[in-house]
Amino acid sequence: MEKLSDARRRALDDDHIRNLFRMEQANTDVLVHSSDIPGGYTVPPHRHRRTQFLCVFAGVVLVGTERGRWMIPPGHALLIPRGLEHSVEMISDVSMRSVYIYSPEGRAASQVPTVLEVTDLARQLIAETVRHDGLSEDRRRSDLVMALLLDEIGRLPERPLGLPFPASGRLAGLCRDFVEQPSPVAKIDDWARRLNMSRRTFTRFFRQEMGVSFVTWRQQACLFACLPRLAAGEPVTRVALDAGYESVPAFTTMFKRMLGTAPRAYLTSRTAA
Repeated sequence: MEKLSDARRRALDDDHIRNLFRMEQANTDVLVHSSDIPGGYTVPPHRHRRTQFLCVFAGVVLVGTERGRWMIPPGHALLIPRGLEHSVEMISDVSMRSVYIYSPEGRAASQVPTVLEVTDLARQLIAETVRHDGLSEDRRRSDLVMALLLDEIGRLPERPLGLPFPASGRLAGLCRDFVEQPSPVAKIDDWARRLNMSRRTFTRFFRQEMGVSFVTWRQQACLFACLPRLAAGEPVTRVALDAGYESVPAFTTMFKRMLGTAPRAYLTSRTAA
């Protein structure tokens, strides 16, 4: 991945500012925006007045907030609640489409970021809205397409690609260190000892702070480390062993538990999409 020049970064910054201004000035309920952004670029912390449905067609995107990170691989999308401050990091060259919703309903009105797997229907509806954004002479048809897309968003399957973080404290430090070097064999007892807690107290404390169990969080953190490498085309065996798994079957079992399919099948479906 080539390093971005200062001029290229400034141009991307300007494009982001123009897009934000366009959203602030628009009087329509739903807006769409298409972006192709090189890897290595990060949109600094910002917020929208609209809920954002950020759909990634190619590449891997990492969205960060004060309380967590959400990874969006190809063929997935993230619902970002309006008013939530967040940054957007391009892990690799990215092609993405965003739908901004001013008056969200149902799932789109959630106050918690959610990663969703994008269906073929949703993908085609997004492409249609981008193709005719502001240009369609058939207003009724455009409204129907948008209404169907919003309904489809409410039906998309959720995927466990969020990684919650504690706001501060010693647990936050342990979590940051683990994300730098994730291990599928990290032990609850080791973490409890480092925080001077009993195993039982630690497991209860961890769930209260994070909203998930230690084992689930550990699996999510390991998956975070592996997905960008898999999306970049690295062999499954190399990624699995580098991540600390004893064997490819052990890695595959974890992957299927988290994403519902084996790594090779997952990558094939994302490439075909």
